[in-house]
Amino acid sequence: MWETCLAQIALLEWGKKIEKSISRAPLLKRKVLQMDNRIVSLRSGEGGNLLVDQDTSSRPSNLRKRQKHHKAKMASDIVPSPTDSIIKITPPSHSSEGDIKESYFSIIYEVTLPLLLSGFAMVGAGIYLHSLQDWPVFKEVEEIIILIPALLGLKGNLEMTLGSRLSTEANLGNFANLHGQWNFIMGNLALVQCQAIVIGLLSAVVTVGCVFITNQEASLNNSILLIACSMTTASIASFILGCITVAIVIFSARLKINPDNVTTPIAASLGDITALVLLSYVAQAYHAAIMNGLLWMPIVAIGTFLLTTPLWVYITMSNKCTYAVLKHGWVPIISAMLISTFGGLVLEHSMSQYEDLSAFQPVINGIGGNLVSIQASKLSTTLHKAYTLGQLPDEIPIIISPIKAFFSSAQHALTCRALLSFVIPGHLIFAAVIIWFREGSIEVSSLFYPAYLIAAGIQTLKSCKIVL
Repeated sequence: MWETCLAQIALLEWGKKIEKSISRAPLLKRKVLQMDNRIVSLRSGEGGNLLVDQDTSSRPSNLRKRQKHHKAKMASDIVPSPTDSIIKITPPSHSSEGDIKESYFSIIYEVTLPLLLSGFAMVGAGIYLHSLQDWPVFKEVEEIIILIPALLGLKGNLEMTLGSRLSTEANLGNFANLHGQWNFIMGNLALVQCQAIVIGLLSAVVTVGCVFITNQEASLNNSILLIACSMTTASIASFILGCITVAIVIFSARLKINPDNVTTPIAASLGDITALVLLSYVAQAYHAAIMNGLLWMPIVAIGTFLLTTPLWVYITMSNKCTYAVLKHGWVPIISAMLISTFGGLVLEHSMSQYEDLSAFQPVINGIGGNLVSIQASKLSTTLHKAYTLGQLPDEIPIIISPIKAFFSSAQHALTCRALLSFVIPGHLIFAAVIIWFREGSIEVSSLFYPAYLIAAGIQTLKSCKIVL
């Protein structure tokens, strides 16, 4: 008799734990529903006769009959189980705004510090880029300047998209399982390595092609130098930033901070300066080796990265979390790389006429990119939470008007307004810091600030609209 009482108590406690802890587990719904029926049976008193040994109703055969009858009754009822509010067989059909509504001030509170850190890091990157013009390797091989926007763009094309994927997984609760967490992380790090090597190679090849098209002098040694610099910088920078991005997502999730608000700005804060420092020293080392007759060193580096690429491809394809990205994710990053490379041509031409412009390049590009990346990451998380991939309800418009994008009561419009409030103050602060830090070497006219702020505002507004 006492064993039976203990069994009832254990059954009740087990049911309570299941109701509280289970989340998004469609495969367990049937088992939980059966357990829920047993719990209801015990609570309603139908299992009370188990305490009476003399009662025939306590026999196992009669108990099973009663349980079957009770299950049939429950199945015919319309009253939902308490666990129905927890377990979802399909994504909910409610509004795309997601489960948690963030206020204007909560967004401001969480993104201010990361954006300030990333902004000052980009100021440092701009000042460092301005000083690189005096390095011998950048004077003798001016084509390296064309590579800079493409390599700086890797932080947005690879690391910030990595941060967005990781943030979405963390917000969906998929990092609760340690094995699943590390499986997702390792697959994504291998994916980023594969993408970095390929994009590094393609950006260097496109740069060499642009040099020939513009009738500039291009030697075989310089072409090898460009390819080796691009692949080495892309691979090492992506590995370092990928590890940092993973750490940021894990710690922010543990601190109950929305990873969407902090991951991409912090990853960007280190992205520009990391890529620039690596590019400068790698280019200097390879250039010195070539000048000393050691042309084989950059060639061996290129061969090493090419030989390791199949390994990263195999790891990525073996991981179900990253297989689809490897298969379908090339068009966006290659398109972004081409745009960045042609932007490098513009930068090279502009720097020959306006040397001071290089100090502002990482800032004006980086601030807008950081703000838009936060919005893109939050939208991605919302869509993954609310809808099935490839299925968007008819009431959700594909194209949103500018008025709705920025002034509606929707969550994405609120996020846009919160992020746009950083544009003018942020650029004023960072531009002033650059001019103050490089006092005497950077001169700007009275029209610089208005033109600079107008360009920055248009860039961010247009980018936010494109993302939406």
